[in-house]
Amino acid sequence: MDIRARAARILSRLADHRGSLGEHLQPHRQSPEYGLLQEICFGVCRHHETLDFLLGQLLERPLRERDSDLKYLLLSALYQLRELAVPDYAAIDQTVKAAGQLRKQWSKPLANAVLRNYQRRQTDLEEALARQPETVRLNHPVWLADAIRTDWPEEWQSILERNNGRPPMSLRVNRLRNSREEAMAQLQQAGLDCVAGELAQSAIYLAKPRPVNEIPGFADGHLSVQDEASQLAPAALGPEPGARLLDACAAPGGKTCHLLEFQPEAASCLALDRNAPRSVMIRENLERLGLDAELAVADAADLSAWWDGSGFDRILLDAPCSATGVIRRHPDIKLLLRPGDVDSHGDAQFGLLQALWQCLKPGGRLLYTTCSVLRRENEQVISRFLAAADDAKTVPITADWGIECVHGKQLLPGGANGPDGFYFCLLGKN
Repeated sequence: MDIRARAARILSRLADHRGSLGEHLQPHRQSPEYGLLQEICFGVCRHHETLDFLLGQLLERPLRERDSDLKYLLLSALYQLRELAVPDYAAIDQTVKAAGQLRKQWSKPLANAVLRNYQRRQTDLEEALARQPETVRLNHPVWLADAIRTDWPEEWQSILERNNGRPPMSLRVNRLRNSREEAMAQLQQAGLDCVAGELAQSAIYLAKPRPVNEIPGFADGHLSVQDEASQLAPAALGPEPGARLLDACAAPGGKTCHLLEFQPEAASCLALDRNAPRSVMIRENLERLGLDAELAVADAADLSAWWDGSGFDRILLDAPCSATGVIRRHPDIKLLLRPGDVDSHGDAQFGLLQALWQCLKPGGRLLYTTCSVLRRENEQVISRFLAAADDAKTVPITADWGIECVHGKQLLPGGANGPDGFYFCLLGKN
């Protein structure tokens, strides 16, 4: 099947809220055309509102719901014509052929007419697009753009613009084995341009993403792939020698490993996650880095399934969330996320906090983090928790990064060499 027909079917499933882009792309990773498939799928998700507007201008009537695959085939073609260096004739010819592979022979003349019409009308269409609401031009669903604008009235446009950018590849130096300066020198000797992160002392940004097998030091445990924002968590949590640590939603293990790199004299570390396949990745990362932690597969909120009653000195809760701070890495969030999901996440996050608080020793600290920029998953969850727990207090995070919130700190999505959107709140137990 042509790569464009595959992309159309993947995107159609996403629009129907079936699976994630990562799940749908996984079976095709060994395909010689995987790069183009990934580029088309990611690109259509990033530019969805704009492409959908343009297609609406080119169709005499909307396509039927059962022809969603055809719709996404046409959106994919418009993305190629508008954004990629694919020759127009090739994009159009292959799209028309792909329409037949979708078992829609009748749509081949339609696809050809729509795309030829786009070529003729491109200037007029771009002028019409410029007159559309900002949510169309900034490629976010109206409800999500409104939610971000409500929470961040001064920054919302830059957040949306950065959500549409391509994410940088950031590395974490294992400072048990080498310094950042040594790691950067090794990368540069191998011809990989890089710069140091400005927030985390362990962060390095590559000028161009590379497969991990091309990164010197990765296989030997000198480097890991991790966004700079999440690299700030261990220093914010501040584990001391002899501490008993819990990483409560640990998969795929980046933060567990970083906690152990940051505090190699911890007494123990339990890495907990309810997703068994992803938990395998925790063990793989620990082994590559030469680190040791106890692993458990269970729902962190179900204490009876995993907790032995012994308290922890430090707990990291990187709570499941809407992931609105990492849309640039996962642009399918724009298609998958629905308004009610945010409140559902907030309730689940509150439940995790209440459960894990029982596991924290008096005098201990819990770091609550999310990769969300929405206050309903961040400050409002903390406010709700503090009202319910009379032995909890917020502890200031003494660092010169982030925006000070009523509770905790917020990082907004950065630029080419900047962090993901991330929220941090440190809680202490009386």
